[in-house]
Amino acid sequence: MRIEQLQAFLAITKTGSFQQAARDCDRTQSTISRQIQSLEEDLGIALFHRHHQAKLTVGGERLLPHAVKICHEWDLAHQSIESLLTGKQPELSVPAIHSVCAHMLPPILQLFCDRYPQVQLRVTALGSDRALKVLKDGLVDVAIVMDNRMITASSDLVVQNLYQEPIEVLMSARHPLCHYQQVPWAELVKYPQVVFKDGYGMQRLVQEQFSKQGSTLQAVLELNTLDAFRGVVRQGKLIALLPKSALLDIYSDPTLAARSLEPIPHMGVELSRQVILVTSSDRLEIPPIKFFCDLVSKQLVEGREDRL
Repeated sequence: MRIEQLQAFLAITKTGSFQQAARDCDRTQSTISRQIQSLEEDLGIALFHRHHQAKLTVGGERLLPHAVKICHEWDLAHQSIESLLTGKQPELSVPAIHSVCAHMLPPILQLFCDRYPQVQLRVTALGSDRALKVLKDGLVDVAIVMDNRMITASSDLVVQNLYQEPIEVLMSARHPLCHYQQVPWAELVKYPQVVFKDGYGMQRLVQEQFSKQGSTLQAVLELNTLDAFRGVVRQGKLIALLPKSALLDIYSDPTLAARSLEPIPHMGVELSRQVILVTSSDRLEIPPIKFFCDLVSKQLVEGREDRL
């Protein structure tokens, strides 16, 4: 049973004529006749009395309400997909890492709202690993996160590199490490740290790097907001490894300081994180999502140097 057969059945029921139904459906009369014949064969019962006017049989009367309901649902489904493809979706959900939410997304969100005022944006500051999980589960549309190749290697995800940024040390302005312009790893490992909670890419990055160096990370406190990091570090004892974009607000704060790290021992490179945009290939077919992804790419890749 196909939707075209049911549509032909309803057209004949409405007009009482195979010929008129063919005109209304923009098909030939022979096509309409074959569709009804095939439908009758599928159902095993005649649907029309074929006289000078087509009238429903008992079987046709029994099929009629079901055909009306099925065709109505098909029309609704078609309208829904058409709305989706023309950008008439009700909302767009975006989880993003905290520093992107705070400093980089606001002008992008305004540009998106100007272009798609009918689409409600839902932006949530979320840890990278958690954001990627809800993206894979289909609960959000686009994620702006730290890369985690164990998750992003999935074939149904589309990944775009946005930027790479160094990791720096946040500390109190009176902390001993302030004496260094670049903090040596041998000194860094001596001090207790405040770290992001589980599910945040920064915690995974720091843990992995300490393991590679054969050092023990003295993680004494877990937090999940940048304001909390600043408040705790300001007390003087703890330090934190954070991306450079998360430290933009501290340069005007005389109680805090930030220092770069010496290159990673035995590797000669700085510790950094890769920030990416991730969505699924099917979502990129939806105009508002495609527009948002293009907007983020343009603004963050081309305009980031001006912001930093």
